[in-house]
Amino acid sequence: MGRVGRLPGGGLAKGLAVTLRTMTRRSITRQYPEVQPDLAPRSRGVIALFEENCTVCMLCARECPDWCIYIDSHKETLPAEGGGRARMRNVLDRFAIDFALCMYCGICIEACPFDALFWSPEFEYAEYDIAELTHEKERLREWMWTVPPPQAHDPSAEPPKEVAAAEKASARAARAPRTPPGAGA
Repeated sequence: MGRVGRLPGGGLAKGLAVTLRTMTRRSITRQYPEVQPDLAPRSRGVIALFEENCTVCMLCARECPDWCIYIDSHKETLPAEGGGRARMRNVLDRFAIDFALCMYCGICIEACPFDALFWSPEFEYAEYDIAELTHEKERLREWMWTVPPPQAHDPSAEPPKEVAAAEKASARAARAPRTPPGAGA
């Protein structure tokens, strides 16, 4: 009943019309190796490590849903200065990320309380062997220098809660009456 009034081969004619229209348009394909792509300013490429900020707290490795972060460390005793007690410090021996397992979720970057991990816009890190996609701290350090600086704050935005609380506390302290030293009870 639905076929009454349709021409045989009408679908084929529509398909050919679409093909011809597409063939006559100019191609917008970029030749990738010769022409680099225009990436968004904060695009996610790989994870970079700022080793000086890493305290080996292991939060990034614990929060990673794929368990693709490998961290090894040892404890080192720092001698006391000025007659105090000697301190223990964790020293990072190995920090590696297996990008064959990584799903680029960014949980490790969000979980790091010391700003040791960042998104780098680097995306050209292909390897011929999947075992070579585990990158050690030296390679992660190289990518750190490609991390763009943070975006400037919007001047019309609300100040962060911490700044607002500090300003409120300092305003309260400025309004409070001051007593001269030694005049207390």
